[in-house]
Amino acid sequence: MSLLRLLNEAQDGRGLATLAKRFGIEETEAGELAGMLAPTIASATRKRAEAGGLDAVAGQLMGEREAGFFDDAARAAEPEGQAQGQRFLENILGSPQATQDLAAEAAGRSGVSPGIVEQFLPAIAAMLQGGMQRQMPDNTLQGMMDAIAGGGSGADKGAIGGGIGGGLMGAVMGMLTGGGKDQAEGQDVGLGPLLSMLDQDGDGSVLDDVLDGLMRR
Repeated sequence: MSLLRLLNEAQDGRGLATLAKRFGIEETEAGELAGMLAPTIASATRKRAEAGGLDAVAGQLMGEREAGFFDDAARAAEPEGQAQGQRFLENILGSPQATQDLAAEAAGRSGVSPGIVEQFLPAIAAMLQGGMQRQMPDNTLQGMMDAIAGGGSGADKGAIGGGIGGGLMGAVMGMLTGGGKDQAEGQDVGLGPLLSMLDQDGDGSVLDDVLDGLMRR
């Protein structure tokens, strides 16, 4: 499931309408912003993983600590939810300035007030973090993190792989970069939910043209 579809299904399909009411914008405007920002968050998350931040990405998705923000959009719009979304965005984009610049770009393209977009962006980020936590099995994420740390010994190391090109880590990076299962030496590592969420949306982000510049900082 893509991140945009995940967001559209939040709170039994009422999540975006709740955010629109909370921030005083039309539902169509909330939908337009979501259509820009959810794929951009997916693309940024994938890029962060490709750039060697896969452990950070996995750590953001472990457990279900933020799942409540996905279930209750009004809570995601409150200061607590926005603060959590801001932390998630800073971990993915790399800096508070990148988050602000992304909000400014989305405001310019949508015509929605920059002040509103600056609040809307972290709110949907908190919702998406919670939604991804629900979708992604912890055992798969833990396996990814163990592989990065070089976990295991003996037979386990043979299964996981000691370097980035082999075993589980090779599977993760191969599929995230489009290499697919062949690069993973045929291993099935159960990454379907993560790849589906990140890859389905990422290439379709209308903000991809500015995303690389934001994330280089």
